[in-house]
Amino acid sequence: QLQLVESGGGLVQPGGSLRLSCQVSGFTPDYYVIAWFRQAPGKEREGIACIGTDAGRTFYSDSAQGRFTISREEGESTVYLQMNNLQTEDTGVYYCAAAETSSRRPFFFARWSALGRYDTWGQGTQVTVSS
Repeated sequence: QLQLVESGGGLVQPGGSLRLSCQVSGFTPDYYVIAWFRQAPGKEREGIACIGTDAGRTFYSDSAQGRFTISREEGESTVYLQMNNLQTEDTGVYYCAAAETSSRRPFFFARWSALGRYDTWGQGTQVTVSS
């Protein structure tokens, strides 16, 4: 079974940067999508960014576009989320999630941020943006 472990969270001042890592291990399917979600205090979990197996397709939320970059190195089993120009509203617990894809169960990128599509979740890493 596929397993996900996030790391890299912490406390940062507004305008600062952090890089989150999502280590993928265990039985990995041939094709899967990895996404980052954020859950702020008192709010629903929301999609931040996602990336396909071949890293050729990436999608971002409006709040992440232009500030965050999701990436995965070829041959590596880690997905990164580089976050720049962090703001207080970026505070929350960041989760990575995996969605297995196949011809029998395709992944529709138009609905990449739908929580129910993801099969596996990490435990989360806290990001706090505060002065």
